[in-house]
Amino acid sequence: MKLIYTSLFYICLPLIILRLIWRGTFAPAYWQRLGERFGNSPELTRTSPVIWVHAVSVGEVEACRPLVKSLQITYPKHQLLITTMTPTGSERVKLLFADTIAHCYLPYDIPFAIKRFLKTNRPVFGVIMETEIWPNLLLTCEQQNIPLILANARMSDRSTKGYARFPKLTKMVLNSLRFIAAQGHPDRDNFHLLGADITNVHAIGNLKFETNLPASIVEQASAMRMVWDNDRPVWVAGSTHEGEEEMILHASKQVRAIFPNLLLIIVPRHPERFDRVTTLTHRTGFKTLRRSEQLPCSADIQVLVVDTMGELPLFYAACDVALVGGSLVPHGGHNILEPAALGRAVLVGPHFFNFNEITKQFIEAQAAIQVDGAEQLADNVIHLLEDAEQRAKMGEAGLKRIASSQGASARLTNLIKRHIVIHDP
Repeated sequence: MKLIYTSLFYICLPLIILRLIWRGTFAPAYWQRLGERFGNSPELTRTSPVIWVHAVSVGEVEACRPLVKSLQITYPKHQLLITTMTPTGSERVKLLFADTIAHCYLPYDIPFAIKRFLKTNRPVFGVIMETEIWPNLLLTCEQQNIPLILANARMSDRSTKGYARFPKLTKMVLNSLRFIAAQGHPDRDNFHLLGADITNVHAIGNLKFETNLPASIVEQASAMRMVWDNDRPVWVAGSTHEGEEEMILHASKQVRAIFPNLLLIIVPRHPERFDRVTTLTHRTGFKTLRRSEQLPCSADIQVLVVDTMGELPLFYAACDVALVGGSLVPHGGHNILEPAALGRAVLVGPHFFNFNEITKQFIEAQAAIQVDGAEQLADNVIHLLEDAEQRAKMGEAGLKRIASSQGASARLTNLIKRHIVIHDP
């Protein structure tokens, strides 16, 4: 089965490269450092051994922050290397860690590229964030006696059905890991269903609960609101995907009938969609400003499209109501913890299977509201904008939920120390 998988990967490689080139037409950073995609990562200028963390993109880089801090304290004589798959993830690593952490792209899951990457970097162990299950990567690390951990791992019922179509390969790959640190018990049960040894799967909680937003962000947001006019209602739709903006703009027309001075802020998830979303807002009849224009957001601006990277937390901090995207369409949703950590009233669509357990916890705690479609979205935004007390109660409930769920990074570090023996260099 592994041979079939590898052969198919080689066959599909031209299509993968074409997709990379296509994405580069919208985000030129995809055309840079192409050699790293095939294992030609730069030699690290270090004399200390490497601990490697793989975080595919921005969300996973954010999630690994408490773990990276803990590893730096626990293994001060080791060099940390973070790999990502996207340029936005790469930029986030640089922004968060500057020169304290090395970075390169993880190569494609083809044997020669993986072996070249491992030979160059020689990690003493690796941590793979969330559900990046690449068979050649995991099995090659096992062959070379490089312990690997799947951390903050999630396995939805939908993903379980997908992996279950390849039972032998999935079981072999999962059991090549030193252990799996699952987000919750449903994830743990699903990994076990796929063949993972249950004694090596631990439900430790979600690292994303340990949000670490800059203290200055609320101050910056307050200053921004003063420029916009403090009395102006602000609704943010964050991390939106194809098909969602139409629903959001339709809902905003209904909200604007009650709140004519509404400012809607749309933050598309992917940079290659910035132009398309801006065109859509213009075509729908909204006076629109792009963040990159660096112009004042005057009272007549109806929609602000945030076409810059890394600023979503700032706009969550500046809003009254936050919709977390990827959930109005069957994408699976995004992390609701960022707006919740800022004490905001949070709305989600019906499709949050990628963050099922967390989102359900927040809905049950009345810290988030699920909406189905544009009509319910509009109704709930209107209700929340009219009721400051409910917004405050939702914000407080979210903060309590986060405070009671922290500690995953300490549990994960203890598991690493228990399962992996590392001698100081």
